Amino acid sequence: MPSVLPLLDPTPRAPRADAAAQDKLARRLRRQVGQAIADFGMIEDGDRIMVCLSGGKDSYTLLDMLLQLQKKAPVAFELVAVNLDQKQPGFPEHVLPEYLASIGVAYQIIEQDTYSVVSRVIPEGRTMCSLCSRLRPGALYRHAAENGFSKIALGHHRDDSVATFFLNLFHHAKLSAMPPKLRSDDGQHVVIRPLAYVSERDIKDYAQARQFPIIPCTLCGSQDNLQRRQVAQMLQQWEDQHPGRIDQIARALGNIHPSQLADPTLFDFMALGRTP
Repeated sequence: MPSVLPLLDPTPRAPRADAAAQDKLARRLRRQVGQAIADFGMIEDGDRIMVCLSGGKDSYTLLDMLLQLQKKAPVAFELVAVNLDQKQPGFPEHVLPEYLASIGVAYQIIEQDTYSVVSRVIPEGRTMCSLCSRLRPGALYRHAAENGFSKIALGHHRDDSVATFFLNLFHHAKLSAMPPKLRSDDGQHVVIRPLAYVSERDIKDYAQARQFPIIPCTLCGSQDNLQRRQVAQMLQQWEDQHPGRIDQIARALGNIHPSQLADPTLFDFMALGRTP
């Protein structure tokens, strides 16, 4: 399978130009993903990685990039695509199995009716993300433990991390985002985000070029009053007015100076000015 599928174009020269642009995009994504994996030690020899696949553009791109890097990686690791079927009404259950079988990727489907739980507990008109986001990890962590996965790969990208930073800043009075690599609260699982350096815009372009069979979200993705969506709109306005702003913020998340903030647990302010 070619690394990039060319887009159809009636003009004789456009397809070659499109193919060149798409190949350049694919190389950039592979470089960024490879760099993130190297910078944070995400993958080790012998890893069995559970790649969480939702059917959205981010997780498709994540799996595609890892498959490409797996062929040239200096270490051997196994990839298994795992989908959590939350029993949302109308969810096309056949799409992911057919796609994964067509590209020869091992996959597993977890069936857990979190949709009914969320629908019963959350009042009509309220956002469902808070409860849904608490139920999903539990199901994924249990599956990882039961099936011997050493890493759990998620499709969060650079823009997700920046948005999370502002959500925590505005609503929780803390400076934190989505780390590229973390250990779960119970200490049993290592979660990695290989798309940590990749922009959402590039992912959109790549997913379109590769013609992934996208499954639209009909639960939280259909709700308009999400705080995350509001933050995304704010960031997009900044990016439109000052191109490169999101990338600058993302870089700042990796350039922390504790002595320039105000957290006494990270820097010993009491020692400043003391007589030796």
